[in-house]
Amino acid sequence: MTQENNHVLPPDQAIDRIWELAEKIDICMFTTWDGEQQRSRPMSARLRREEHAIYFLTDLEGHKLTEIEQFPHVSLAWADNGGHKYAVIAGEAEVLNDRALIRALWSDFDKAWWDDAEDPQIRLLKVTPDEGQLWDSPNRLVAGAKMLLAAATGAKPDMGDTAKVQL
Repeated sequence: MTQENNHVLPPDQAIDRIWELAEKIDICMFTTWDGEQQRSRPMSARLRREEHAIYFLTDLEGHKLTEIEQFPHVSLAWADNGGHKYAVIAGEAEVLNDRALIRALWSDFDKAWWDDAEDPQIRLLKVTPDEGQLWDSPNRLVAGAKMLLAAATGAKPDMGDTAKVQL
């Protein structure tokens, strides 16, 4: 797909839309680097746009904490496949043990992994975004119809909004 198939959003609209999609979709693929290859895992994002931060609760055990300490640049990818909406944020991650913030971010969903917010194994991953991208297309039915029409007429289909911005 070429750039002519998309509308390039102005930076302020793109930034707003990236944050909106990340908030709406919630679960992202959190990707780290271990020095040899990328490692991705699904994680629930706690967005705090007013702090310019995205938080994740994680366990003290696991490779991602070591990877982040050695290679703090990470990538977060959200996908709403049914709606053809995608957002990616790259940024710097750090590991925190802020017990008050852990309690503030705690939800009932977290009981699947820990008994309560006081569990000493819980740590925070804080990502400070520096770059974002989005692909905000019409839903599958509309996109399919546009592609069929384009195939029949030879015109390029309008596949929605796209942007790459500094956050």
